[in-house]
Amino acid sequence: MMMNLFSIFDPLCISLNLSMNWISSMLSILFIPSTFWLTYSRMNMLWTKILLNIHNELMPLLKIYYNKGATIIFSSLFIYIVFNNFLGLFPYIFTSTSHLSLTLTLALPLWLSYMMYGWINQTNHMFTHLVPQNTPFILMPFMVLIESVSNLIRAITLSVRLTANMIAGHLLMVLLSNMSMFLEIHLIPLLMLIQFLLLTLESAVSIIQAYVFMILSTLYSSEVN
Repeated sequence: MMMNLFSIFDPLCISLNLSMNWISSMLSILFIPSTFWLTYSRMNMLWTKILLNIHNELMPLLKIYYNKGATIIFSSLFIYIVFNNFLGLFPYIFTSTSHLSLTLTLALPLWLSYMMYGWINQTNHMFTHLVPQNTPFILMPFMVLIESVSNLIRAITLSVRLTANMIAGHLLMVLLSNMSMFLEIHLIPLLMLIQFLLLTLESAVSIIQAYVFMILSTLYSSEVN
């Protein structure tokens, strides 16, 4: 119950003795658009630098210099896989990229769209791509068979490569952590050092596998253009 009419303006007049009225003065900052700031934040500058480097890396592979937005899908794919790989290194966080249900979902639509676009719009190019140049006439039927199988399993190899690398590193870290209960006390620091080095290696593998997935997807798309 208010003691007087002006008690609503008292910052201490709140239940549970929590003076939270001044928070409303800070909420206005959250509603200011980022374009009103004079300079970008360091996080924005970092992401802009990363995306620009990825764009410059992919443009020579795509060979589409007039379409600057062609690299957006591959850079987004790279960032998504890197985030999932890194989050899987933290304790008690599910590693989604270690399951084929996710990696195959990423690779299969890309591969299927490449194949449909190539065989519908550039059929002759897809047929000639099955036989490399300077192939002997006797080996042509075998090369067609080999190239056909290679094209059919590309989605599987993309997904299995990422999944296998994530599973291998996590299994090795779990096996080493389970050894701690069987080791003597003076060997525990050595085990911790090995696990730290393995964690550093897994961090590098997380970036490398995302980069390999992005580059191979880009190369597969460049073959049908």
